[in-house]
Amino acid sequence: MSADEILMDVEERMEKAVSVLRSALAGIRTGRANPGLVDSLKVEIYGSLTPIKQLATVGAPEPTQIVIRPYDPGTIKEIEKAIQTAELGLNPQSDGRLIRINIPPLSGEVRRRMVGRVHELSEETKVAIRNIRRDGNKAAEAGEKAKTLSEDQRDDAKQEIQELTKTYESQATKLAKAREKAVLED
Repeated sequence: MSADEILMDVEERMEKAVSVLRSALAGIRTGRANPGLVDSLKVEIYGSLTPIKQLATVGAPEPTQIVIRPYDPGTIKEIEKAIQTAELGLNPQSDGRLIRINIPPLSGEVRRRMVGRVHELSEETKVAIRNIRRDGNKAAEAGEKAKTLSEDQRDDAKQEIQELTKTYESQATKLAKAREKAVLED
């Protein structure tokens, strides 16, 4: 593997790790209604699990309410069931055409738990990024042993990998801090 290939692989994997964090943080509840709370839900329709986004439009017309409009009104019961079994602490209310979910205000204890979860997710992402760095460094070492990289190329690759690590860890920290702030605000 050339140094460029190693760096491309490392950067791609680190980007995926941060992307996973971004989507996980979107599912963490804040005091405001956010369609991201239910976006990741899967609904069992016709024997298969289908993302709710493919079955309905999800919006937040008010700061304390999420509205789900199914494309097929026959799927309302299944969508309601998926929301209730997801253990999000949300209570869907249906009128036959759409589902409304009122978002209750968060208590101080729930907010602290949510912030703790944000920290966990952030730390998991940073560990994943460091593991990717380790893999990239090993690949650079292997490249030098296999004589496809010179010693200088190996050292340059390791330096670049470290720079990528710093960049992506800082992105993870920024995402986590922003979500923590949103959870703690009213």
